[in-house]
Amino acid sequence: MMKISTKGQYALLIMTELAEQPADKFIPLKLLSHRHNLSVKYLEQILIQLSKAGLVVGVRGSNGGYKLVKQTEKYTTGEILRALEGDLSPVNTTNNNVVTDIGNDDYWKDFEKVINDYVDSVTLDKLVEKNKENVGWMYYI
Repeated sequence: MMKISTKGQYALLIMTELAEQPADKFIPLKLLSHRHNLSVKYLEQILIQLSKAGLVVGVRGSNGGYKLVKQTEKYTTGEILRALEGDLSPVNTTNNNVVTDIGNDDYWKDFEKVINDYVDSVTLDKLVEKNKENVGWMYYI
């Protein structure tokens, strides 16, 4: 069964927070850690993966931190989740990324397409906008 890990969920949360900041402003790791009650080490693991995927850039030092690399509308939730989770296939696949021959192959391929089409259709700016609609609601993981 496909399951998005807490790292994947927090990656989306951190990316939305970075998206809400001015594009040229670096947000310190300690501030992000404090705001979300996450250990610096855990959050750093997430941000390193996002950085390796080219989604954020980090700078060390007193004015350092993390910021987005591109405009919010250029990110999809799919690319963010894949940076942390890898393939989002709902079923086990073989080495060639082909559904194993267990039957109903077309169903599973269509199901995978629906999932990928959805996460690739939701951009980071749409996610930020949706979160603003829910101001006053608490989001817990």
